[in-house]
Amino acid sequence: MEHLDKVLDDYFQCWNEAFLSKNGDKLRNYMSKSFVGYWANSNLELPDQYDNTYDIEAVLKQYDNAEKSFEPVSISMRKDGEEFVVIGTETAVIDGKAYPAKCMFVWRREENEWKLLREYIELEK
Repeated sequence: MEHLDKVLDDYFQCWNEAFLSKNGDKLRNYMSKSFVGYWANSNLELPDQYDNTYDIEAVLKQYDNAEKSFEPVSISMRKDGEEFVVIGTETAVIDGKAYPAKCMFVWRREENEWKLLREYIELEK
């Protein structure tokens, strides 16, 4: 589990570097080929769904002054340590304003690397 903590730290650091470079290639390296994500807020009836082919660069280009952090609340092992379910709060600070979201990530071991299999992100506001 200690190794997964480092993966989480590295993943969010990668997001912060990508906000600066506007290049999502390193972020894509964290995604499983089977990755699927869901993003929602209180104004949506259904969450937006995306996969590993979504246009990360378009997302990055929307934000000139942004940073993400993550505070895990629960990390649960399953499949004899080949997968972990991580629940916590992701906070994006955009132009100095914080946007917290509740998140659940599913990480899976693929070819000796941790890959993001699924993510569920629900903005708190």
